[in-house]
Amino acid sequence: MKPSRRIWLKNVAAGLAAAPWLARSAFAQAKASKEAMKYQDQPKDGQRCDTCTQFDPGAKPGAQGTCKVVDGPISPSGWCIAYVKKS
Repeated sequence: MKPSRRIWLKNVAAGLAAAPWLARSAFAQAKASKEAMKYQDQPKDGQRCDTCTQFDPGAKPGAQGTCKVVDGPISPSGWCIAYVKKS
């Protein structure tokens, strides 16, 4: 079968459509460990996870949540070196 311009264009279009997904997969990074981020369950100098931009709160107020940087369950009153105050 002789390749045609139409087949070539379909293949190029499919490749371009898949490019964002492939790039996202290639650059996805794992979360850091609590040890690496010096995570602790208590606040430090008034800084708490529930006032950090990286923190995703749990289902109920005061419940453990998750972090965009640190792996595992995170206490709202915890702290780590990735702390960035919410604006």
